[in-house]
Amino acid sequence: MAIVVAILLALFVLPPSWGWTAIGLGIVYELATTWLGWRWSRSRRDVVGPAALVGLAGEATESCRPDGWVKVQGELWHARCPAGVDSGASVRVRRVEGLTLVVDPERS
Repeated sequence: MAIVVAILLALFVLPPSWGWTAIGLGIVYELATTWLGWRWSRSRRDVVGPAALVGLAGEATESCRPDGWVKVQGELWHARCPAGVDSGASVRVRRVEGLTLVVDPERS
C-alpha cells in the first residue's frame, strides 16, 4: 500500500526531484515490513498440534500408574506416567506419542 501512495504522490503532488525519493522510501518501507512480518511469524512457537502440548502443565483426573487420564488446557487426554501420580496431582507433558501424553509429576 505504501508503494501505491508513494507513486501517486510522485506523479501528482511532489516536485519531480522528490518523486523518486518518495518511491524509494515506499519500496524500502514495504520490504522492511514484509521482512519483519516474515521473521516474526517464523520465530513463534507452534500453537496447534502435538508440539504445542509439550511443556504444558496439567492435572491428573485419575491415578496414572502408569496409564490414566489427565486434563491439559481443559481437555482430557489419555496419559502415561512412568513415575506414577495420584488423582489431582499436577503433571507436566514431556512428549506426545500418538494420542497419548507422556507426563511427569510436577515438582513443587
